[in-house]
Amino acid sequence: MQLEMPAEFPFSTELEVRIADINYGQHVGHDAMLRFLHEARLQMLRQHGYSEIDIGGCGLIMGDTTVVFQGEVEYPASLRIEVAVTNPGRAGFDMMYRVTDTASGRAVAMARTGMICFDYERKRMARMPEAFRSLF
Repeated sequence: MQLEMPAEFPFSTELEVRIADINYGQHVGHDAMLRFLHEARLQMLRQHGYSEIDIGGCGLIMGDTTVVFQGEVEYPASLRIEVAVTNPGRAGFDMMYRVTDTASGRAVAMARTGMICFDYERKRMARMPEAFRSLF
């Protein structure tokens, strides 16, 4: 599978790999990678004063995800996760992630999460708030 990555990633963070992130293959498993992406997404939202529950009038819910692994990550390691928002629509957008090993700069994974604006009270999709849209 191919993911088309944006030219720029306006947000990045570094996260430490914990022993609990390692699977029986002795490397970071797919479930742990999704947790790393989730943490990076939350940090990016928090930087702008938002959360997944409130982006200025509605929340966010993940509709789908794609992770393309490019290399193994063993314990101990530190990961640099870069995040960009692409394809904004009426009620959603894509978040793109580039994951590299901090020490070596080696590519580890590329990922995309399809994020949907969601009204948790009414349990349905919502229009993206204009203030949130203007960030991207």
